[in-house]
Amino acid sequence: MLRFKPMANNKVFEIIEREIARQSSSISLIASENITSKDVRIANASVFTNKYAEGYPNVRYYSGCEFADEVESLCIDLVKEIFDCKWANVQPHSGSQANTAVYFALLNPGDTILSLSLESGGHLTHGAKVSSSSTFYNIVHYSVDENGIIDMNSVAELAKIHQPKLIITGASAYPRNWDWKAFQTIAKSCNAYLLADIAHIAGLIAGKAMENPMPYVDIMTSTTHKTLRGPRGGIIMSNNLDIGKLVDRAIFPGTQGGPIVNTIAAKAIGFSENLTPEFQKYSKNVMKNAQILATEILNAGGKLTTGGTDNHLMILDCKTFGMDAKQAEKLLLEANVLTSVSALVGESWRTPTGIRLGTPYITTLGLSDITDFAKLFVEALQTKKIETLKDYTINTAQKMYHSFL
Repeated sequence: MLRFKPMANNKVFEIIEREIARQSSSISLIASENITSKDVRIANASVFTNKYAEGYPNVRYYSGCEFADEVESLCIDLVKEIFDCKWANVQPHSGSQANTAVYFALLNPGDTILSLSLESGGHLTHGAKVSSSSTFYNIVHYSVDENGIIDMNSVAELAKIHQPKLIITGASAYPRNWDWKAFQTIAKSCNAYLLADIAHIAGLIAGKAMENPMPYVDIMTSTTHKTLRGPRGGIIMSNNLDIGKLVDRAIFPGTQGGPIVNTIAAKAIGFSENLTPEFQKYSKNVMKNAQILATEILNAGGKLTTGGTDNHLMILDCKTFGMDAKQAEKLLLEANVLTSVSALVGESWRTPTGIRLGTPYITTLGLSDITDFAKLFVEALQTKKIETLKDYTINTAQKMYHSFL
């Protein structure tokens, strides 16, 4: 039921009400989805949405920005504390725009970028053919080996041959740890900037469940939702103040106009939550739950890319359960369990057989141990019968989701 009182009857509010009903009766295993706190949502819906604030704190193009300055400065300080960095920009509207600004700041059109290919789990903005990044820059991709693991010898060889100006680490669908120090050595060997796109694992880093790449890289980008559990948006961080100045200009006026101050306020709320002991416990539970789910899948004869996971996500080969990705996605959706299709290495995105699974959302929902859910999840894949899983999903979601409304 709708938990706020709109001032007018409007079809939009009817749609929101239905979305609340959908979320409160389902569980998402989409690795990039999470649930924000009520405080984050309140800040995101605040009167800061009325304020135009082009520029940066104390250097604005409009008057009346004193509180916008205050909340953005606070947000920056929180990011610097979380990721132990000397500079941060909290204005990017998304992770994709954060990456675009970094390219705009550090590269010239035609410069070479070395990044993980989309087919190996990389992100669209890392040079996929359908992305503008491949239009303006010369993209060279490294990939994973037959076991799904990044071959660092191959990365070093490609860097030696192509002499990239920027090397990108980070992915959307890579379930293993990154060797930040090895990438740093390779970047230095060809005098390249090193970017860590930590959009998926930022919350695990903030919660001290994974290593912080900041000591090894020139610059980092991230979304603020996913494992960070804040509002949808982006951030950029560095220990190099000269790089920071270039990126500040690349964000505004280079690639964006006025910042979304209400979202910056919500980011600040989220970051303050990231600094709590409770969030550290949450981050470790996310990874524990990923191990539980992976173990149940493997014990049932299922196959996971790389044979498991080191973080919050895994890639399931649906063929081991007699389905392609779309069939598995549809089956699980009938049980009110949400997943996302993921092509396996060497596959076409038109005919994928993998699904990406993640545990941030279900852990936020309140399940610090998902053993029961994992067993029912695997049983549904094996038997193609979803009734028991669906009952468990609906009952669990309805019992726990109300605390977020």
